[in-house]
Amino acid sequence: MVDLAQSVAASPGLCRHGQQGCGSTNNGRKPSKRSRTRRGKRGRRRRTKRSRNNKTPPPFLPPEAEEGNIEYKLKLVNPTQYRFEHLATQLKWRLQEGRGEAVYQIGVEDNGLLVGLTEADMKSSLKTLKRMAEKVGADITLLREREVDYDLDRNTRKIAEVLVRKVPDDQQFLDLRVAVLGNVDSGKSTLLGVLTQGELDNGRGRARLNLFRHLHEIQTGRTSSISFEILGFNSKGEVVNYSDSRTAEEICESSSKMITFIDLAGHHKYLKTTVFGLTSYCPDFAMLVVSANTGIAGTTREHLGLAMALKVPIFLVVSKVDLCSRGTVDRTVRQLERVLKQPGCNKVPMVVLNPDDAVTAAQQFTQSTCVTPIFTLSSVSGESLDLLKVFLNILPPLSNSKEQEELMQQLTEFQVDEIYSVPDVGTVVGGTLYSGVCREGERLVVGPTDEGRFLRLKVGSIQRNRSACRVLRAGQAATLALGNFDRSLLRKGMVMVSPKMNPTICCQFEAAIVLLFHAKTFRRGSQVTVHVGNVRQTATVECLHGKDELRTGERAVVRFRFIKHTEYLRMGAKLLFREGVTKGIGHVTRLLPPSQNHDQNQNHDQNLQDY
Repeated sequence: MVDLAQSVAASPGLCRHGQQGCGSTNNGRKPSKRSRTRRGKRGRRRRTKRSRNNKTPPPFLPPEAEEGNIEYKLKLVNPTQYRFEHLATQLKWRLQEGRGEAVYQIGVEDNGLLVGLTEADMKSSLKTLKRMAEKVGADITLLREREVDYDLDRNTRKIAEVLVRKVPDDQQFLDLRVAVLGNVDSGKSTLLGVLTQGELDNGRGRARLNLFRHLHEIQTGRTSSISFEILGFNSKGEVVNYSDSRTAEEICESSSKMITFIDLAGHHKYLKTTVFGLTSYCPDFAMLVVSANTGIAGTTREHLGLAMALKVPIFLVVSKVDLCSRGTVDRTVRQLERVLKQPGCNKVPMVVLNPDDAVTAAQQFTQSTCVTPIFTLSSVSGESLDLLKVFLNILPPLSNSKEQEELMQQLTEFQVDEIYSVPDVGTVVGGTLYSGVCREGERLVVGPTDEGRFLRLKVGSIQRNRSACRVLRAGQAATLALGNFDRSLLRKGMVMVSPKMNPTICCQFEAAIVLLFHAKTFRRGSQVTVHVGNVRQTATVECLHGKDELRTGERAVVRFRFIKHTEYLRMGAKLLFREGVTKGIGHVTRLLPPSQNHDQNQNHDQNLQDY
């Protein structure tokens, strides 16, 4: 009883009850049966009150940060014109910090204390916030309202969480890339088909047919290549997909926020394609899909390990819950929770059961690398599908506006991931702009070729999410038309950079690695497939500094040599290598330019060839 009273007294918002709960011991005498019964009832009421208060928000939020897109406001009731202009300017700053999105906590002081507002004050504050949003060209969406009760008075006081989002203008929508991982037949493509097409599946895979790129994928029902699908949200938080838009261009025009899903292969024989998609397309988040009826099977653990090795934040989706009993679904969720809590993962699983959980999960997911939301849904019945949409709608970007501006100030660097030949257009390359800004008509150089050279070219037109785009900014993925440039001179893994840049190419490089798994020992002469960004090539281990061999779990600085041709690498770039069951991760620490090209690298102008 003393422990219970102490814990209640220490609980915020229950101080008065806690003090009352520390009752006397009846002047040292043994309490009567009646007093024990009365005290037991009080204890039960106290425990009931405490458990009920677990559902209410904590009395404090973290103090408001000067930077970022989260703003605390105690109330916004009838501000003067001068005050209103100041508030609108402040909102504009928060939107800029959140790259078009901001979250307002109404009824909260700057130090994070949850004070709450009466119904009249809350209504007036939301009306003022709506006026502020209209002034800066944005819309507001009420995410949730929560009651704050400290037993101070009988009036109900609430706090409100409001999402403010810019109305789309000049294609400046927020774009987040989500890589979709999971074992074969877990329902990845079907889930994406349901989300992007707006129609539920018939239970036989009808929703996924529009996502497949090859005939054998339709025949087998298994993804073997990388495909992209888009899901939009307008400024009011409403879903924009192909159910009410005929083309991708219409979706882009109507959306303030775009989710680009990268559908990756689940079968083990397509693992190199999956790794390439994770390393080259730079996803912001990863969605691991697990079938409820099979649980953790096949490549599920491997995909989870790949995402964690590349430090991509990951959330889980348990699909096909319509095929299983509730007990089977719960068993699969518990299995996932055990894996996430293991020492190698150290994650905090968070099962999303209602819209309030979805809002909390979206905010904590980007603030803490440990939190891992888990959704349980069905693509056939549509169960809990709305919770995933709420989560994706609120999910904020990982980088803020300052980091984005710094990348845009650098010289142009575009990674070549895909190469096409389009009738009446010519050669087209697809990829991601790592840094700088790329415009139509801009002149760049592409390389390195097999001889280690860079060739001049001119960017014709740009398309982003299948719609025309005039300017491409750092971090955005797009396709670039190169006119009559010879496609045979291009390959995946090349880069298109500004002529002002002096790109360093290498055939040997050093990396600090950790060997995740090896059947025997890892030593000089071993050959592995190295993935660094969009570069994928076999390399030989030249030497291990300070060691003769490596075993599972050991670290070392290793020198690799590409066996085919030189590549363009960046210092500090993440590295992943594999060969059979051998797997390792690390980062590039030193670049060793090829000796035969050393003189050419010193004089960049001689290294450019007109085409």
